[in-house]
Amino acid sequence: MFTYLRTTRPGQFLVIGILFTILGFVAGGIYSRLAFYAAIFFLGFFAAKQAMVETVTSKSPNVDLLMILAALGAAVINYESEGAMLLLIFAGAEFLENFATDKSTNAIKELMAHVPSVAQVLQANGEVVEVPTEELKIGDIAVVSKGAQIPIDGLIDRKTQINEAALTGESLPVEKMEGDEVFAGTLNEGNAFHLTVNKTSDQTVFSNIIRMVEEAQSRPSKISKFIDRFEKQYVIGVLIAVPLFIFALYFFSNFAFEDAFYRGMVLLTVASPCALVASATPATLSAISNGAKNGVLVKGGAAMEALATMEILYSDKTGTLTFGDFQVMEYQIPESVLPEVVFMEQQSTHPIARAIVQQFSDLKLDGIDQTEPVEEIPGSGLKKGAIKVGKPSAFDGFHDEHQYRSKTAEDHTTVLVAEGQNIVGYIALSDQIRPEAIEAVDGFQEEGIQVQLLTGDNQAVAEKVAGEVGVDAFAAACLPEDKINFILRSQEDGQVVGMVGDGINDAPALATADIGVAMGSGSSVAMESADVVIVKNDLMKLLYSYRLSHRLNTIIKQNVVFAVGVIVVLIVLNLLGYLDLPAGVVFHEGSTILVILNGLRLLRMEDKSAAAQPAGEKSVQI
Repeated sequence: MFTYLRTTRPGQFLVIGILFTILGFVAGGIYSRLAFYAAIFFLGFFAAKQAMVETVTSKSPNVDLLMILAALGAAVINYESEGAMLLLIFAGAEFLENFATDKSTNAIKELMAHVPSVAQVLQANGEVVEVPTEELKIGDIAVVSKGAQIPIDGLIDRKTQINEAALTGESLPVEKMEGDEVFAGTLNEGNAFHLTVNKTSDQTVFSNIIRMVEEAQSRPSKISKFIDRFEKQYVIGVLIAVPLFIFALYFFSNFAFEDAFYRGMVLLTVASPCALVASATPATLSAISNGAKNGVLVKGGAAMEALATMEILYSDKTGTLTFGDFQVMEYQIPESVLPEVVFMEQQSTHPIARAIVQQFSDLKLDGIDQTEPVEEIPGSGLKKGAIKVGKPSAFDGFHDEHQYRSKTAEDHTTVLVAEGQNIVGYIALSDQIRPEAIEAVDGFQEEGIQVQLLTGDNQAVAEKVAGEVGVDAFAAACLPEDKINFILRSQEDGQVVGMVGDGINDAPALATADIGVAMGSGSSVAMESADVVIVKNDLMKLLYSYRLSHRLNTIIKQNVVFAVGVIVVLIVLNLLGYLDLPAGVVFHEGSTILVILNGLRLLRMEDKSAAAQPAGEKSVQI
């Protein structure tokens, strides 16, 4: 806060204005008046500049203009001390609002601190040179030492251990194999390796997260938009009402012009909607900043505001309720077909595909045609020529269907393999339920929100996960369009719908839902489609954000009622002749400061959930 005062021009002018105001009260005679005039200049300079610019650009006056006119009017009738105090408190309120914005911006700076600014790049001659991260190009080879942060997204050349806590929140390191992708900002806890850059610095997962936080700050909530529209019309009304008020007092109530003008300046001061204008934005920015600090990126005030209205939450399974860290438990595939399956799975980023590729990482793929395209069938599987790999529901009508479909009755995720119209094999995999998902579902249900599981997995797995997690209902073997239909039906029933997912196939459902929520480790398409991104893959963070949204809406309502109440009371007191300018300044601008401080309380709200899984605790295997 004090850094802002020292290092910014508005902060410096505020300090100078305060000093001149103090000097005005200490000095006497002409020096006092000159000091107050100087204070009015320094305290009102940026407000006057902003008022003129916005009035010209938007072709409509704003609240800053009312404050400048009130201060100048007070100075005209020799109440320069009140004019200086008015602008002092107004500038102080502006400072607090800028402080809230600055705290929100700090969330970006904290995120950026996770990514190294330089990388060690291997040159063609074998020399290693230091290069700024933003200058790295696709294909460059970076050297990442043990214990170093990874500077950019890329593919590794050997086995290692990567701590992805900065992205996923999971403290245990993840084993990465040769050819696996690693992400900027994560930590190498294994062997040193060479990283082949596959994304530029503005395309990485972290850069996308930073961009989303920046965009969130420029997306106002519905109530902020309404207040902005109301402010323009209200300010015009005040500018018309004040001269009429002065005219009425002078001509119809036998007031001296100076007295009538004085009362008009009091009205101009107390009728200004400063506190009302500050009711929503500082609080909303504080909530967004708080969310970012706790690992949840909410894309703007409208999304933060809408979270509190959610009535039903649909959730994908893999990577959301479960870790999405599959292991191959059993398989039966002809040796001639297995290399084709592994090659096809190499073309996919799905967690099941990663598990299959890792299981058969030593398999030689030299004898297959790698030029034939691999087609991804959303929500179903993969196809390459006559070979098809995917979920059992995608093989209706195939030969030997019943023989292999019996494998899906087990509590594992099953992938079938077909050649032509003949099913020739299967792979059975297991996943683990996130312990915090159980706690989060229970928390949402306590809040009155219905939670339902929508998964593309088979009935047996879906039933087991639903039972372990405790959701209200579930649907198995869902295609992307099935998830959309569930959401649309709930919306037709008048419900506000949330959807949680992480994959490319979840993106349409996330975009359709009233509140789309993506897991941070998921696909970039899912994160782009969502309104909320859980950076650290912890559903308890979404529950916290839901409660934060409720708190935000409560504070905004408190601020609006308080601000309107103060304006009404002060206007009535002025009309009755019981309010002078000093009291009007203190009560009106004091209410603005109180409203802003009330909103800033959201910066200090803490996540008190005990969502972390104790070390060594086993997850439920499915």
